[in-house]
Amino acid sequence: MQAVGMVVEYNPFHNGHRYFLRQAKQVTGADVAVAVMSGNFTQRGEPTIVDKWTRTRAALENGVDLVVELPIFSAVQPAHRFAAGALAILNALAVDQVAFGAEHPDWDFEALVAAEKNFDAAEFNQYNATYATQFNEQLVAQTGVMLKDPNDILAFAYTKTVLRHHYPMQLHAIQRRGSDYHDQEIHGQIASASAIRQAVATQTDFSATVPEVMAQGLRQVKRVPSWEQLFPLLRNQLIQAPTGYLANTYQMAEGLENRMKEVAQQTLDFATFIHRLKTKRYTYAHLLRMCLYATLQISEEEMAAHLQQPYIHILGFTDRGRAYLHQVKKAVSMPIFTKVSQQMRDHLCNLDYRAGKLYQNFTPVEQDLSHPPIMLFDR
Repeated sequence: MQAVGMVVEYNPFHNGHRYFLRQAKQVTGADVAVAVMSGNFTQRGEPTIVDKWTRTRAALENGVDLVVELPIFSAVQPAHRFAAGALAILNALAVDQVAFGAEHPDWDFEALVAAEKNFDAAEFNQYNATYATQFNEQLVAQTGVMLKDPNDILAFAYTKTVLRHHYPMQLHAIQRRGSDYHDQEIHGQIASASAIRQAVATQTDFSATVPEVMAQGLRQVKRVPSWEQLFPLLRNQLIQAPTGYLANTYQMAEGLENRMKEVAQQTLDFATFIHRLKTKRYTYAHLLRMCLYATLQISEEEMAAHLQQPYIHILGFTDRGRAYLHQVKKAVSMPIFTKVSQQMRDHLCNLDYRAGKLYQNFTPVEQDLSHPPIMLFDR
């Protein structure tokens, strides 16, 4: 059986994703679709609109055959680390074709990656601009191309990862269809995930944009999960923890811990907090990730240890997905499992377990310990 791999968030799963699945299988001729999906927090560090189990079921009922969790230590990361973690899992599962959406699928991403070798490292020492801004300034100077659209940025990261690790993978960039990634309004049956989340939040009709199984899950959402609801936990952590302890938080740049602590003491709502925290040096995405790292109390040492122990947590599968797992599992080099045991909770999967407990502020459903995979047979 031949598989096509995809790296996804499905936040939520919508008609555009269903269209993409059909395109990915058609372009690659694959028998099986394997999705490596972020858990309960997105790459930007925000809570997903529904939990990973609801999103897994929607994916399985609409064309995906195997859903694997992208652990939080890879899922909540900048694009290059996000891509590296996801493609390592797909490579371990013997997936040699990977499809992804792109705003500019005709771009030569290998040439863009090659251009990075000519960058001047000294140009990245500016503190009045984000790394992304400085990166694009040099990329435009070298190639005339600017990476500003989210899927193009990930396409660059996937290409760079495959070239760096010499993975035997063929990459397929597929043109995004329908609304713009950041579009906040629904236009027709293919809408952006952002627009659908906005519709759920404002109780506007979204039913035509998602499969029925996803619509059922979204109708259960009384209040869209957000950092506004988690802010009391973050604020308490920032105020109570010693500055030295906060300084050891993963990715905490020197001095940012002082700024986060000071702003937390002056604000009572998250919108004001993140606005006051923002400077030209940091993107909102970076600051949101820092909020999650701080709330979960993830240290540099802890993150480093987990990054060295990747694993494959199966969230769900169909008949075809189960057959594919049976075909490849003996050759899989990473630990592979369908349930999180108490030992895994305390060691291998501890970060995901803690993230799941944080997400239970939005749902009573146990997210990890002993939760069985979603199994969909006879489709």
